[in-house]
Amino acid sequence: MKNNTIKHLIVNELEDQVKDYNYFVCMNEECNVVYYSPSIGISYSKEQIKVPIWFKKDANPKYICYCNRVTEQQITDAVLVSGAKDINDIIRITGAMKNGKCEINNPLGKCCSPYIKESINKALSINR
Repeated sequence: MKNNTIKHLIVNELEDQVKDYNYFVCMNEECNVVYYSPSIGISYSKEQIKVPIWFKKDANPKYICYCNRVTEQQITDAVLVSGAKDINDIIRITGAMKNGKCEINNPLGKCCSPYIKESINKALSINR
């Protein structure tokens, strides 16, 4: 995990603590930890991050595209209400992926397209 992502998303008063160490992401939805570095024994919790973390159980709102603040619910609505079938439809309907600064906006530091596709498939399975 790039420390540039963490520096951008961590609360301002902790920003100076983030150094050039190897950081990892805790993907366990039940865990309070978001980022950690075992080599220096430091971790950052959900409360220390400026945005809700979509892959954590209690994220509210549950952003899928952080650059444009598009939520999982908006993607679901685009599929169920507006008939979206693919990522191009989602981009057109919601504006997702139009302001790509994923490295600093997305807590994983990478493009949201795989997670948008996941959300589309989840919504399409509801519609069956």
